[in-house]
Amino acid sequence: MRDLLEYLAKSLVDHPEEVQVNETETDTTVVLELTVAKDDIGKVIGKQGRIARALRTIVKASAVKNGKRAIVEIVD
Repeated sequence: MRDLLEYLAKSLVDHPEEVQVNETETDTTVVLELTVAKDDIGKVIGKQGRIARALRTIVKASAVKNGKRAIVEIVD
């Protein structure tokens, strides 16, 4: 899941070298914190949050296959 989110975020932004994903895992939940460059935050969120919502949907679908619950947080 972490690699998937990192790959998707790097393909969206202008500064892929600044993309970082921190993963915190419990028994049933995985929290992924996505950090990007200040200039790229709008590209990751998208108009009215559509891209962020799509990223969360894709990661959640991947997590369900592993029997987990995923939460994606975009850190400023």
